[in-house]
Amino acid sequence: MFKKSFAPIIPATSKLLILGSLPGDRSLQQNEYYAHPQNRFWRTLTLLFDKPFPIHYAEKMHLLHQHHIALWDVCKAAIRKGSMDMDIMEEQPNNIDRLLHEHPEIRVVCFNGQKAQKLFDKYFKRLPHLQYITLPSTSPANASFNQERLLAAWQIVQTMVSNS
Repeated sequence: MFKKSFAPIIPATSKLLILGSLPGDRSLQQNEYYAHPQNRFWRTLTLLFDKPFPIHYAEKMHLLHQHHIALWDVCKAAIRKGSMDMDIMEEQPNNIDRLLHEHPEIRVVCFNGQKAQKLFDKYFKRLPHLQYITLPSTSPANASFNQERLLAAWQIVQTMVSNS
């Protein structure tokens, strides 16, 4: 039940940071961000940027680098039975302040779901020079958002990396 996050993915020219809460069991098993086949994170990004769906993890990483998107989780570690965000307990945060200090080119922080935003706000102060955006979760547990609705809400990601 003790689960640990991955290292951040930080392209050299990152403009935007997407923060999740903590990798789910499938992601931990495969050692890949958003590895569950029903999670719509990669599908949403490929639709936003009009790219073919990446099959291999290296292609997914290339997509992030190509569009200047950094990726990490708010939790460094936590106790959690299963993969549901509501079951996260005794969390320890990643050092997001340090990451943002070391990468001042990041101007926007997006939260992949409300749990990531709530965990961030529990442990960190929002910095006045950054913009913060809470997006609907790409998790399959967020059934109230179909892919079309999710894509419309996530359109701001494409806008932010294009404009910054």
